[in-house]
Amino acid sequence: MTDVKAAAPTLSGGRRTRAAQRTGRPGQGRVAFLFLLPALISLGILRLFPAGVALVDGFFRESLLRGGRSFVGLHNYVDLISNPDFRQSVGVTLLFTLIVNPLQVAVALLLAILFTQRAAGSHWWRSLVILPIATPPAVSAVIWSVIYRPDGLANGFLEMLRLPPQPFLTSPVQALPAIIILLSWIGVGYWMLFLIAGINDIPAQVNEAASLDGAGWWRRLWHITLPLVRRPLAFVLVADTVSNLLVFAPVQILTKGGPNGSTNLMMYDIYNRAYAIGDIHTGQAEVILLVAVTLVVVAAQFRLLRGDD
Repeated sequence: MTDVKAAAPTLSGGRRTRAAQRTGRPGQGRVAFLFLLPALISLGILRLFPAGVALVDGFFRESLLRGGRSFVGLHNYVDLISNPDFRQSVGVTLLFTLIVNPLQVAVALLLAILFTQRAAGSHWWRSLVILPIATPPAVSAVIWSVIYRPDGLANGFLEMLRLPPQPFLTSPVQALPAIIILLSWIGVGYWMLFLIAGINDIPAQVNEAASLDGAGWWRRLWHITLPLVRRPLAFVLVADTVSNLLVFAPVQILTKGGPNGSTNLMMYDIYNRAYAIGDIHTGQAEVILLVAVTLVVVAAQFRLLRGDD
């Protein structure tokens, strides 16, 4: 009887605690919403509203005869799809994506694995790889424009190796790989940071247990590190894809989509169509198509990653 009486306050206290927690949750939700409100407002003004404007403007066209704009439905999209320059831009963008994304993710993962090893000078080398992050993309493009000049550093290095000079940015074959090298120089260090964080988050006891069982470095890498770092790796792959599909400044500064449209990525083609040509409504329609291409590529990546799980 004494035990029951002693337990009663505890049970009633537990009920009060749970009731307090239940009544406190709405207040916590309001506080969280207030903290998120500035970000939500910025998202709506800077992202969702322009996307809505682009979606609406894609169905209109400026009419000089009628004075103002007129509704044309899907006519802008039909014009784009039938335009050979636009189809070339889509092809160049997809080729660029297929090359640059695996390259950047693979190099970032390799460097992350190397720089998480306890080796002399690894912190110094890691700082050098991260250094390009502090440089704005436009400044990096200007630096590499000097490197790619006929009398620049790249051809000087080739001359040391007794190789002929290369045209780089003026060659339809070499211009896109030159852009890829520049973007990898900028982006690899950034994505490496996420993968280093993922590798460092692996419990040390797991690797120690594998070492005690006789697993070598390669087996630990293949059976422990890579499976446990799969989530950061998936994030890096998707984020890198979206980032590279929106590349604009290096193309604008270095090649302006040339030569012969070999670097005419969709983001630059949108700028050229909307502001150089002045066809703002067709440019808005191309924005929607670029978003659609991005969603398709990212959805395919998620499907593949989910299949691996």
